[in-house]
Amino acid sequence: MGERIKLSRAESAFERLDYPVTRDDAAAEFADVTLLFADGESNLGELVSELGSDAFHGPDELFAELQSALPIEAVGEPGQSDGDA
Repeated sequence: MGERIKLSRAESAFERLDYPVTRDDAAAEFADVTLLFADGESNLGELVSELGSDAFHGPDELFAELQSALPIEAVGEPGQSDGDA
C-alpha cells in the first residue's frame, strides 16, 4: 500500500523532487501516492501526468498547476464563497 496525503500537504511532498523536473518524472515519483481531497481521492501520479506543462521549476509551480487542474469540489464545498455577500 502506498502513501496517502491530504491535498494541503501535496506541496510539501513536491519538495522532495529535484528541480527542474519533467512531468513524466514527477508523475512516476508519485505513482503510488493517493491524494485525499474534500470530495474523495485520486492517484497523485495520474493527476500529475495529466497536467499541461512538460516540466516544473519548483514545488510551488507544480502545486499551482495541480490546483488549477482539480475540480472545485476537490478543494472545498461546492457553492461556498470566500465571504462575498
